[in-house]
Amino acid sequence: MTETLLWVTLLVKLGVVGSVASILARGSTFRRLFFAEKRRPAQTLALLAFFLVPLTLGVWVRLVVPNFLAADISFETVILLGLLIGPNWAMLSGAVLSVPAVLHHEFLALPFNVALGLAAGTIGRFVEKEEIWSFTPFIDLSLYRWVRRNLRKPRIDRQILLLVLIVAMEMFRDWIAHIFPHRLFALLAGSLWLQALVWLSAPIVVGIALKVWNSLRIEMSLEEQKRLVLEARLDALQRQINPHFLFNTLNSIASLVRNQPELARKMTVKLANILRALLKEHDAYVPLREELKFTDDYLDIEVVRFGADKLRVEKEIDPRTLDVLVPSILLQPLIENSIKHGLEPRIQGGTVTLRSRLEGDRILIEVADDGVGMSNGASTLRRTGAGIGMKNVQERLEVLYGKQAYFNVASNPGRGTLVSIELPAALPGAG
Repeated sequence: MTETLLWVTLLVKLGVVGSVASILARGSTFRRLFFAEKRRPAQTLALLAFFLVPLTLGVWVRLVVPNFLAADISFETVILLGLLIGPNWAMLSGAVLSVPAVLHHEFLALPFNVALGLAAGTIGRFVEKEEIWSFTPFIDLSLYRWVRRNLRKPRIDRQILLLVLIVAMEMFRDWIAHIFPHRLFALLAGSLWLQALVWLSAPIVVGIALKVWNSLRIEMSLEEQKRLVLEARLDALQRQINPHFLFNTLNSIASLVRNQPELARKMTVKLANILRALLKEHDAYVPLREELKFTDDYLDIEVVRFGADKLRVEKEIDPRTLDVLVPSILLQPLIENSIKHGLEPRIQGGTVTLRSRLEGDRILIEVADDGVGMSNGASTLRRTGAGIGMKNVQERLEVLYGKQAYFNVASNPGRGTLVSIELPAALPGAG
């Protein structure tokens, strides 16, 4: 092999591994399988298929296309699989990758790849996963870090050990290929310094793939942390709604205990139904029909407290909207706000109206009252602090939907308030 061909092969090899690692990282199925904490055997086989199908083809391309030796990165692949997945699967992968080579009379490829998978898998169990992920392809940085660490406190550096072992396995492969020509593939140079570059290229190739996937791993970890933060914020808002609702409902029951105990008992049963729904595990989204059922219990309590002649409830619900998923406990805080700040100040009471309809691929939900209204609408709501539940609903919509949800408050003094919510008629990201 000429020096020029060897130089080109080493450079192209770096490009090949970078391209393969990047292409694999783009697949959502690959990411889900590759970074899963636990995998069933069938899932591990599916994961290995992402590696073995294209890279076994690469071995075949190396054998049939003249001077395209960089297509064969089976050596580095077996090492990566041993480090990240384990010895047994790495040995299986090594055997599969050796099939084209064995068919072309490179008979030592099979036992060497199997032994390589066992060695790499054993190393992977000895070295911490974080040390594997932080393995760098920049040899000078590894050596510098090793020297600096050991000057302060001498110890075994597993990353340097990993670097040395990969180089040693590459040297062992080259030695076997030199003794048994055409029975095992290896890049053999005519000079020692060029052969040293071949030896160092192996950990560099392994390090490049690890760097690509580690960047993806960090990105996925940040996304997961962001999701957990949003869930924590949503849970906090949810907890603000429940005590606020409970406090007002208990006050309603307390006002009837002495004078109308039977009504108080009925209200207590209704409250028990509501608390049961609140305390059970439920998703962030529920069908609108379940949300309406939840609000019916609350409205029954309030109608008893105010009297049917002072609190009237009207519904204009499009049947097509009943199965649309909406955030749980969406309507009750809005209804509570209408009753407490809109109708309760009026001597003659009033009407709360619930509406829903579909507009294209979006659902429009309205809670209206003909109460005393508010001056300047939503701005007054924020300034006075009235309607804590309403503000919480708005924040929850921002957490769950971002800019896909619209929340609007329109109010006229003496004429009532209308709260409008427009949402996608499916979960964000669905389909």
